[in-house]
Amino acid sequence: MGIKIYKPTTPGRRKMTANDFAPLTKKSKPEKSLTSPKKRSSGRNNLGRITVRHRGGGHKRNLRKIDFKRRKLDIQALVKAVQYDPNRSAHIALLHYEDGVKAYILWPVNLSVGDSVVASEQADIRPGNHLPLRNMPLGTAIHNLEIKLGKGGQLIRAGGSSGQLIAKEGKYAQVRLPSGEVRKIHQNCWATVGQVGNIDHENIKIGKAGRTRWMGRRPSVRGVAMNPVDHPHGGGEGRAGQGNPHPVTPWGVPTKGYKTRKSSRTNKFIVRRRKSK
Repeated sequence: MGIKIYKPTTPGRRKMTANDFAPLTKKSKPEKSLTSPKKRSSGRNNLGRITVRHRGGGHKRNLRKIDFKRRKLDIQALVKAVQYDPNRSAHIALLHYEDGVKAYILWPVNLSVGDSVVASEQADIRPGNHLPLRNMPLGTAIHNLEIKLGKGGQLIRAGGSSGQLIAKEGKYAQVRLPSGEVRKIHQNCWATVGQVGNIDHENIKIGKAGRTRWMGRRPSVRGVAMNPVDHPHGGGEGRAGQGNPHPVTPWGVPTKGYKTRKSSRTNKFIVRRRKSK
């Protein structure tokens, strides 16, 4: 896996890099039974109002149905292909189970076409195998981690990310998340062994504005370039400073260092926060 660097034939190409997609299986098409059309919302809710700004356009996509639960227990599955998924930063692996069922999972590092994986309480500690935290040794690298038993993996799913099982105490295990936060997770929750593939995703340089438009991201305008009616930073003659105000959103909420966390109910599960005081 590596990064493809373009020759500087144009100003946009000069700083552009891309994934070389070397791990992907050649001439492998998406499994039709596991894909469905993706309806575009362009940042709007069910009332048609924009709730997320700067969204719209972009290339047409199909959704891949990823199996985050991995509840086909004790049935071996063969990795048939590694494929690109336009909806996430990670690559995906197509599995063929022994009973004929097909499924997509997140592709971990060091899992190759032809390898077998299994979801089992007695599974080996190998990339792609899925098992409960209580059956993993300390120090194991994991991804696709459950928060609630049976809900499926919700944490550590981005390309190149991995967590680490660092302690077990009572009913809970302590997991270091990619952000640096250490969190208690019930030992009966399941996770997949290994690091999510596509490690070089974070090193890719977009290079030009048009490429972000392909992704469905529209331009954003600076608040200081607006009028006072549109943004708290707006107005003034010329490039007027605002007397060193604290930066805020268009609705007046501070944007730097302001705590917006509302779920105090789960504070007891956080051993160490990602932002140490």
